[in-house]
Amino acid sequence: MVGSAIVRRLESLGYSNIITRTHAQLDLTDQHAVEEFFRSERPDYVFLAAAKVGGIGANSAAPADFMWQNMTLEMNVIHSAWVNGVKKLQFLGSSCIYPRMAPQPIKESALLTSSLESTNEAYALAKISGLKYCEYLNRQYGTDYISVMPTNLYGPNDNYHPENSHVLPALIRRFHEAKVSGAEKVVCWGDGSPLREFLYVDDLADLCVFLMNNYSGNETVNAGSGKELTIAELTQLVAEAVGYEGRIEWDTTRPNGTPRKLLDVSKATALGWTYSTELPEGIRLAYEDFLKREAEAALRSN
Repeated sequence: MVGSAIVRRLESLGYSNIITRTHAQLDLTDQHAVEEFFRSERPDYVFLAAAKVGGIGANSAAPADFMWQNMTLEMNVIHSAWVNGVKKLQFLGSSCIYPRMAPQPIKESALLTSSLESTNEAYALAKISGLKYCEYLNRQYGTDYISVMPTNLYGPNDNYHPENSHVLPALIRRFHEAKVSGAEKVVCWGDGSPLREFLYVDDLADLCVFLMNNYSGNETVNAGSGKELTIAELTQLVAEAVGYEGRIEWDTTRPNGTPRKLLDVSKATALGWTYSTELPEGIRLAYEDFLKREAEAALRSN
């Protein structure tokens, strides 16, 4: 999702010498394959957007997998970039790197000030390791490696898997299937009270390219809208966008996750950037993307 959005943004600005690899083409957990890629391609600038990602359920069920895959691919790419003289690298993390009970809105300086949210601790630790490795290379070898910490992302090419996706795409699928089947109700996890912030992925891509051209420093830069809403309010927005008119119920035996997670985006704002896609419009665009992908999948299966 993020990588394709960055490519779209680069192409819209006239960049043409863009090197990409899918997971099928290059397994970033394969150290030798990554080393060979950097030796042969010799990129000048690197956006590291690859990651193994998932929602609360996936993170809780497979913490060892999330830690190993993310730490391995990060270290392989960042180290090979350094060895091969990459001019600048941008590492994309996640807002889950911040402490569970960090003061809100969360400033970049809150990193490592208290304990993490247990449901995604393994993923967070892997992302913290990646950004710290960038910081240590800058300090020890004078590299120009920067880190960006996005809030919850959504948009074209998202993962809509019913079990392993994040909350917003999971809700899109759930409400769509309920509408199609005529279900009287949709059951959602938790009690709907947690507060969350969301950023349309093309807005993140705009920031990523902006920072690659305009920012250098060891401290990460938060990426978000600076606006929050409850999960209950989010479900209503998704239901409206999808056109589902049934009942919404809450399964309070399921975890809520972090009670509130809002990023302080004043640093990005001070640098001259702000988001442009409001949530209702972004959800509409995401649902259009979901329907397009479902139609394409149906054609392939026929």
